[in-house]
Amino acid sequence: MVSTASSSLAPAKLPRHVAIVMDGNGRWAQKRWMPRVAGHKQGVETLRAIVRACIERGVPALSVFAFSSENWNRPVDEVSGLMDLLVLALSREVPSLEKSGVRLHFPGDRSGLSARVVQGLEAAERSTAHNSTLVLNVCFNYGGRWDVVQAARRLAQKGIEITEESLSQSTALAHVGDPDLLIRTGGELRISNFLLWQSAYTELVFTDCLWPDFDAAELDRAFGEFARRDRRFGRTAEQQVDAQPVVDKRHA
Repeated sequence: MVSTASSSLAPAKLPRHVAIVMDGNGRWAQKRWMPRVAGHKQGVETLRAIVRACIERGVPALSVFAFSSENWNRPVDEVSGLMDLLVLALSREVPSLEKSGVRLHFPGDRSGLSARVVQGLEAAERSTAHNSTLVLNVCFNYGGRWDVVQAARRLAQKGIEITEESLSQSTALAHVGDPDLLIRTGGELRISNFLLWQSAYTELVFTDCLWPDFDAAELDRAFGEFARRDRRFGRTAEQQVDAQPVVDKRHA
């Protein structure tokens, strides 16, 4: 069932693309005297619930920051545990995601990943390519600066002029529109190199809730905050009243 907080919002007030920095797994585990990887395991459970909540609320696209290009600097055992967890999660979660109509993408630099991990990512993308209920971008070994650089390099190699439009279409998330709402859990007040190009006009919501404790009610609170924002995209308030809504064909 959709919660009251969500169902009270008209579809036009809901974000069509939600991005989440899933922060706080390690601290959640440490508070319970557990290894940090236990927090990441619980974070997978939370992601499963939030994917379901987004489907119930009719959100077409969800992008989550699973592993940043800077996360390689974390302790070796934590990084190793995250890689093992990814492979395990792919084997366990992909069949149910496929049945739920979720289309998986894994934006990020795959050059530093093991062959086993890359094969798992590619297989998951292939098996869900026909789905259209929800696009789930699990950004893995991703960085916003990397994304801009690789997009510019791709255009330069093809001899295509670099413009805002051409660069947007060459980013790792060109298959979805820019995020309407970016949520960061865990209490930090920054976006940490996530979707830098795409978030130019994204509404930001920060919460102290650690990611393993984030649930549908917290999601609805963020949606409620989003619905109260006045999104003018550079226009004045008077212009916004008369303006026609911008349709993003990537979500059509």
